[in-house]
Amino acid sequence: MDLLLPASIALRALRVNTARSFLTMLGIIIGIAAVIVMVAVGTGASRRIADQIASMGSNLLIALPGSTTSGGIRGGFGSLPTLTYGDVEAVRTECPAVILAAPEQRGTAQAIAGNVNWSTVVYGATTDMFSIREWSLASGRFLTQAESEGLGKVCVLGQTVAQELFGGLDPVGQSLRLNSIPFTVVGLLAPKGRNAMGHDQDDVIFAPIRTAQTKLFGNPMPDRVGVILIQARSQGLMDEAQRQVEALLDQRHRIGPAKERDYSLRNLTEIMSAAQESSRTMALLLGAVASVSLVVGGIGIMNIMLVSVTERTREIGIRISVGATQQDIMLQFLAEAVLLTLAGGVLGIGLGAAGAVVLNTLLGWHSVVSGSAIALAVAFSSAVGVFFGFYPARKAANLDPIEALRRE
Repeated sequence: MDLLLPASIALRALRVNTARSFLTMLGIIIGIAAVIVMVAVGTGASRRIADQIASMGSNLLIALPGSTTSGGIRGGFGSLPTLTYGDVEAVRTECPAVILAAPEQRGTAQAIAGNVNWSTVVYGATTDMFSIREWSLASGRFLTQAESEGLGKVCVLGQTVAQELFGGLDPVGQSLRLNSIPFTVVGLLAPKGRNAMGHDQDDVIFAPIRTAQTKLFGNPMPDRVGVILIQARSQGLMDEAQRQVEALLDQRHRIGPAKERDYSLRNLTEIMSAAQESSRTMALLLGAVASVSLVVGGIGIMNIMLVSVTERTREIGIRISVGATQQDIMLQFLAEAVLLTLAGGVLGIGLGAAGAVVLNTLLGWHSVVSGSAIALAVAFSSAVGVFFGFYPARKAANLDPIEALRRE
């Protein structure tokens, strides 16, 4: 069967009334464009969430102090540090699914360099923390193990702090004061941007954890740590690492089945999966709403094709009388419907891609036009053409040739 002949006849028929053909395609164009933009926004949101959470570190578990109860009064989250350096060492050495574990202590300080000052977050950290969080250097070096365990007055700066305090100069080797205590800058971190919660990860200073606890934060319990960062050996071992860490900490903290844990363990993979699932669900809902216009556009194509059948009744009768079969007539009208929807789909894809670029450029929305979304749009537009073009094509094919030739 030669499918090019019905397609060429359909193309000539559509060219006869270009304006009507374009208006018929308009619903498909708008529908496809809306679906492309919505899917692009959803895909971009999922990728952005993944990138933001990945910037915090891969295969990451975070152990946080929980609430405590004293004298019948229950404190809030993190009201008392419950995690210790011993817990860090035990997790690192006794959990086979864990490759690294590092303590972290968070506080704020006023950083002063010359006559410039900047209030920022200071983390007491160790060498392993930089590996777990996957930080890279722009210049200088990380903290050494000796500096982490001792009281070295050295620090590593994030890009935002470096820019505020030193402008465009390389801060490595420069001096600054944190809460009036002098520190030497030994490293400058590469930029990371904002995390999933919107916090600027570059607005930070890292100092040796013992130094931060005793000199900057005045920690009354020097054996305690604020947070334990834990890195599993692989993505596939995340759940196993979580089970091992929970079992170990429960044992060390003497937490029985009926006792509430004095810590909490967060799995960033689960957080990322939940956030991505939410964004995908929202994108699907928006895409479903946008695809309603495709149905409306398909109904418009069916109406126009029915009008076309009525207008061309005599033409159909002549074709049948000179030997055209019902299949030929049906293929011709189906070809017209499919060509209309395919052309509308192509224009809609172009409009949708342009819309995604506009959202990126003007509004700063992170949208990604994927090949699967384009393929889906083309397939859907073709299906709309076949579905809504079948009835008019069947009606045209079933016309009685004698009655058709009598029609003026």
